[in-house]
Amino acid sequence: MKAMVLERSGTPLKAIDRPDPTPRPGEMRLRVEACAVCRTDLHVVDGDLPRPKLPLVPGHEIVGIVDLVGEGVSQSRLGRRVGVPWLGHTCGHCPYCVAGAENLCDLPLFTGYTRDGGFATHVVADERFAFELDAAADPVSLAPLLCAGLIGWRCLKKAGGGRRLGIYGFGAAAHIITQVAVWQGRQIFAFTRPGDIQAQEFARSLGAVWAGSSDELPPVELDAAIIFAPVGELVPVALRAVRKGGRVVCGGIHMSDIPSMPYRLLWEERELVSVANLTRRDAEEFFPIAQRAQVRTHTKVYPLERANQALDDLRTGRLSGAAVLRP
Repeated sequence: MKAMVLERSGTPLKAIDRPDPTPRPGEMRLRVEACAVCRTDLHVVDGDLPRPKLPLVPGHEIVGIVDLVGEGVSQSRLGRRVGVPWLGHTCGHCPYCVAGAENLCDLPLFTGYTRDGGFATHVVADERFAFELDAAADPVSLAPLLCAGLIGWRCLKKAGGGRRLGIYGFGAAAHIITQVAVWQGRQIFAFTRPGDIQAQEFARSLGAVWAGSSDELPPVELDAAIIFAPVGELVPVALRAVRKGGRVVCGGIHMSDIPSMPYRLLWEERELVSVANLTRRDAEEFFPIAQRAQVRTHTKVYPLERANQALDDLRTGRLSGAAVLRP
């Protein structure tokens, strides 16, 4: 197999030939069709997230065809198209797993972080965390749904049922969940980096009723806001934009420090919450909804060996939508 490997945090990935992996009991091997590039991959590669498995194959928005199964996995899964997300394994017996909050598992494994991911021609996955996908769909279009879509969906649920929703950081997750929220009948207010006219036009093209810079206040008070950009300075900005009793959801796995702010921004029962990882239940809910809402992902395709270029384009804000690697 061919793989793009991180040998040391903060260094470029290296193209390496490896023996094809063999699935253990409860696992299966996929021939990778596509793997989207997530901002979390950037945090792993750049060293923002501590203690990755090294050497490591990043990538956790994987679409592939099952070509080998381990002991205990049904042979009927061979030849099926499946998707593998960020949450790659849970213990099943800690208090969080027992309570149905497997996203908070005490002993998890994460695809492309603590177990090898999909920046490769083949990957091994826990069969319990590999979701059946539409065999007739385009694998490139499906790939961003495996994290940007699932995390966006979890954030949207956390935001509550309010009609006026602000989204800070208009990248892969935002462009997917905007389509779902518009389908639900909500009004989207999109906030981008100051001067990013292209992203603002992109947001409007997807149905946003207003798009502007993150240093602006929206024309009306928001019921809730989701922050996808990993920028702690946006927390007080978003709190200032939501109404009394409104909620701000932080959707990233990593964010720069939140600055000191006056208590009045949180007062009047405003809430600040975070989203961590995802659950299999999120996938069961989201994929049918994405289909009904006719979500269309906007992607830029890169060959596998250009993974470093895809990461750099994401890092510097040169992307609208999602980058996707194809072996």
